[in-house]
Amino acid sequence: MPICAYAMFHNPDDHDDERDGALAAWREAGIEGRAEQWDDPTVDWSAYDVVVVRSVWDYLDRRADFLAWARRVERETKLLNPAAVLESNTDKTYLRELGVPIVPTHWSPERLPYWGEYVVKPAISAGARDTIRTTDRGRAEAHAAALAAAGRVPMVQPYLDMVESEGETSLLYFNRRFSHAVRRTPMLTPGKTGADQVRADPRTPAPDQVELAKKVLAAIPQALLYARIDLVRLPDGSPVVMEVELTEPYLYLRYEPRAAANLATALRELL
Repeated sequence: MPICAYAMFHNPDDHDDERDGALAAWREAGIEGRAEQWDDPTVDWSAYDVVVVRSVWDYLDRRADFLAWARRVERETKLLNPAAVLESNTDKTYLRELGVPIVPTHWSPERLPYWGEYVVKPAISAGARDTIRTTDRGRAEAHAAALAAAGRVPMVQPYLDMVESEGETSLLYFNRRFSHAVRRTPMLTPGKTGADQVRADPRTPAPDQVELAKKVLAAIPQALLYARIDLVRLPDGSPVVMEVELTEPYLYLRYEPRAAANLATALRELL
């Protein structure tokens, strides 16, 4: 029986509510799964057939250490997703290289476009960290300038009202095969908390969203155990990419009865 590590971070509050279901589905697929803390120096990663990167949600404060760990693990065994994917995906400047429609983005604190409302965030961030939403162009410029002064690449985007009505659509793929989709709670809506970020409703994606997601996947040559493609619509109705989550995305496994089994099947295929 293959043995696979479920790489996570040490969290006394244990917020990873997808781990147990995923490991149970792995067992059903004939895979022994063991949860391991990614930065535990005592773990022998070479003892595993595959190391699956999952809830490594503390990597942001130690991105260089995390990427060094990923490269080291990949020298000893198979890593999913691969280290090159993790390095690219943890810096949102990858959006410039995808070659598909994305949310309009200004990558400098200078000469900001005149938009009614702004979202300003660093290119290396997660969970809306160091992100602001404002109608004040001066405040948007100041926040972007502060990020740049700190050596961080700023991303300035228009706030899209469509996320309040249609919402953000996340399409989930396991080994490049569509599993399920959800309508996510907008992260920057006033009054929302961290718990709201993992709340969603099942959704059947529209054909134009599926087509855009296929183009995104085609632009990434490496093996992908999982991919979450987050889409929104512009005011003219056209879908654009907000993010492509390939590092440690929440997979919304409980929103589709076969989702955990789909993940386990994909893992078995990539062993």
